[in-house]
Amino acid sequence: MSSIIVAVTNDNAIGLKGELLYRVGADMKHFRSITMGHPIVMGRKTFESFPNGPLPGRRNIVVSRNPGFKADGIELYDNLMDALRAAGDEAFVIGGAEIYRQAIDWVDTLYLTRFDVSRPDADTFFPEINQEHWIIVDASPSFHDDKNGIDYKFVELKRKKNG
Repeated sequence: MSSIIVAVTNDNAIGLKGELLYRVGADMKHFRSITMGHPIVMGRKTFESFPNGPLPGRRNIVVSRNPGFKADGIELYDNLMDALRAAGDEAFVIGGAEIYRQAIDWVDTLYLTRFDVSRPDADTFFPEINQEHWIIVDASPSFHDDKNGIDYKFVELKRKKNG
């Protein structure tokens, strides 16, 4: 039962020049609380964006087509399906865009931080979510981040049985 966790804007933007669009403390805490103790699956570029290497308290599983890529504290696979099989139940796909695109048809749950803003300047986007395949099972009230001047909420979606 794999899941995706991602922070997205209204126009599905997730990044710009290899960086997150927003650093919101509550979102980082939310990410940590949901993923702690579980395998996290990511692409090489996402892993390389971590300033301190592997995220502690989680199996860090990296997907890369470069067989020569090496880093301490990770497990490396050359394709997403092998990485997900190795991760087992309750793995979290954490990015980037290409990994999300490949994973969205295979995961059971989406954990979204929805930033109530559009970012047409972004260069990295999450795939469109086909609402016919998903049902909202939990949504927080809206919060405001003073630092970034944006509103956001946490939303959990489950795949419909026929989706």
